[in-house]
Amino acid sequence: MNYFKHETVVIDQPVKIGDGTKIWHFSHISSGVKIGKNCKLGQNVFVQNNVIIGNHCKIQNNVSVYGGVELEDYVFCGPSMVFTNILNPRCKYPQETSDKYLKTLVKEGVSLGANCTIVCGTTIGKNAFVGAGAVVTKDVPAYALVYGNPANIRGWVCECGTRLIFDNNKAQCEKCSQNYIKESEEVNLI
Repeated sequence: MNYFKHETVVIDQPVKIGDGTKIWHFSHISSGVKIGKNCKLGQNVFVQNNVIIGNHCKIQNNVSVYGGVELEDYVFCGPSMVFTNILNPRCKYPQETSDKYLKTLVKEGVSLGANCTIVCGTTIGKNAFVGAGAVVTKDVPAYALVYGNPANIRGWVCECGTRLIFDNNKAQCEKCSQNYIKESEEVNLI
């Protein structure tokens, strides 16, 4: 075991947990989960069966990562943010089997702000930034800054997280000097 788990953590078997990962107080990792290397899972994190979490992810306190969710590398999940996995949940007509879960993909470098909600079946594009309290109901393009209820594009961010200012559809990050081009509703690194 080349990862750390607090004594209060419950880990069902089988799971795969990468080297250098740290799992803190009162968290629960269900069977079939794959967690990459150097991840940090805060207090009271629940990871449901068969979830995939990439390398270098940080999942803050009180987050549940439900079945059908995949986090690529370097994803940040802010405190108490929410994933869903069933679009129309009903207690009288349960749908709690993995074949009923809608897939949610969170691509590399995404930041999900505190208390945001990600409705299942969406894809959050590479290095996008979802603001605190946002409700994401549709796909988010790469590098987009979204917030509100429902979340809408309010701007664009660099890979480093700095807001981009475009002039003639081109931008250079003020912090790290990376260059971007905007074409329609899409931003790409040059």
